[in-house]
Amino acid sequence: MKLRDDFYWGNSVSSMQTEGAWNEGGKGKSVYDIREATENASDWKVATDSYHRYQEDFDYMQDLGMNMYRFQISWSRVNPEGNGEWNEEGIAFYDQFIDELIARGIEPMVCLYHFDMPLHLAETYNGFISKEVVNAFIRYGKEMVDRFGHKVKHWLTFNEQNIFSMPDEGFRVAGYLTGEQTLEELYQIQHNTMVCHASIANYIHENTDAKISGMLAYQEVYPATSHPEDVRLAREFDEFLNHHYLDMYTYGKRPDSYLKFIENRKFDLAITEEELAEIMKLRSDYLSFSYYSSTTIDHTQVPADAAPNEYMPLGKKDNPYIDTTEWNWQIDPDGFRDILNKIYQRYNLPVFPIENGVGVIEKWDGKHPIEDDYRIAYHKDHLLALLKAVHLDGVDVLGYLGWGLIDILSSQGDMRKRYGVVYVNRENHDLKDLKRVPKKSYDWFKQVIQTNGDYLLK
Repeated sequence: MKLRDDFYWGNSVSSMQTEGAWNEGGKGKSVYDIREATENASDWKVATDSYHRYQEDFDYMQDLGMNMYRFQISWSRVNPEGNGEWNEEGIAFYDQFIDELIARGIEPMVCLYHFDMPLHLAETYNGFISKEVVNAFIRYGKEMVDRFGHKVKHWLTFNEQNIFSMPDEGFRVAGYLTGEQTLEELYQIQHNTMVCHASIANYIHENTDAKISGMLAYQEVYPATSHPEDVRLAREFDEFLNHHYLDMYTYGKRPDSYLKFIENRKFDLAITEEELAEIMKLRSDYLSFSYYSSTTIDHTQVPADAAPNEYMPLGKKDNPYIDTTEWNWQIDPDGFRDILNKIYQRYNLPVFPIENGVGVIEKWDGKHPIEDDYRIAYHKDHLLALLKAVHLDGVDVLGYLGWGLIDILSSQGDMRKRYGVVYVNRENHDLKDLKRVPKKSYDWFKQVIQTNGDYLLK
C-alpha cells in the first residue's frame, strides 16, 4: 500500500504555544499575554522559546524527514494593535523564519489566526463580534499574503474554524471579553469569521498561485444508542458543526437547514450584499481538519429547545467501546478513517489531516530517552487507518501533520500534557534549560517518514 510520492509529512503548532518573546521585537499584547499562571498552567510569556530556538527545532524536523510545517503568524507581532501600523521587525522575523524552513526543504503552511486576538481589538471592539475587527483581520490577512505569498504556497485563515460555533469555546477564542454570550451573538461571530475567511481565500486565488483550505476540528460524534433521537441529534450536530463549514468552504453556500434555523430563531446577523457576494465566490483547493478523538451523544440529556450547537455540552457521553486517555479523550482510529471518507466522498476534494496526536503526562529522568510506546501505538493505528482510507476506500489524502511533535504548551497552557516526539525540558512553573531531547517515538517516526509510510506495514 503506497502513499502518493509528494505526500506531506510534518507537524502543526500555534504561535502562543511555541514562540514566547511576548514583549520582544516590537510585539503588541494579545489576549494570551495577560493570562496569569495557575496551579496546572503556565503563563504564555516563554512557551518553548521557539522565537530564539526555532532553528534547532527546524533541524530536528529536517532530520526526521519532514517536508511541511504549519505554523501561525502572531497578528500582534506583525501589527501590535491589530488595526494600526505594521511592525517591520516582526514581519522580518517571519520572513527569516520562512526562509530557514525552505532552506531545509520544509514547505511552510501559514495559519493567520489561532485564537490569540490582539488585546487592543478585544478590549476596544470585543473581538470578532465586531465588523471593525472583521475589517482589521481582512487588512492583516491581505498584507501577509502580499508579503509572503510569493514563497508560502499553503495558507489557512482560522485554526479549527468551527470552534466559533461551540458555545463553550467560541466566545473565548473570538476575543469576546464582555457580554451575555447569547446564541445570536455566537451566530454573528460565525458569520463574521466566514466573511473573513472568504475574503482572504478569494484574495489568494485572485492574486497568487498559492492554495488555501478551510479548516475545522471535525467532531466525530456517534449516537449513544440506536434510539432514533440519539441518531437525529448526532446527524444534526454533524450538519451544523461540520458540514455547514465544509459546504461553505467547497460551494460558498450554507446548508438549507442552517438557513432555516436562523430564520426560525429570528436572528439578525447584519449580513450585507457585499458579504454574501464574497462568500458565494468562496472555494477551497483541498479540505483540512484536526482529529484527536471521538465521542457519543445521549438525547436524554438534551432539552427539546436546544440548538444543535448546544447538543454536545449537554449530551456528551463516553463511548464504552474505545479506550480513553488520562485527559478523557477517547482514542478512535476508526473514527479517523470515517472522517477522511465522509469529507472526500461528499465533497470530492483532496483531504488533509493537519492535526493528530495524543497528549500524555511524561517525566524525563535527565538521562534516558522517554519510552513512549503509547505514542507510537497511537500514531501507528491512526496512520494505518489513513492507509485503509487511501487504498481500500479511494480517498485522496495529501499528507499527515501531527500536533506539536516537539513538545509545546497545551491549549490550556499546561506543559504536563505533552504531544511531542521531542521532549522540551520545562515544566509549568520551572523553565529549567528548555533542552530538546528526542523520545523513543522520534526514531520510529523517522523511519515512517523516510519510507513514506512503508515502515508501518513491517
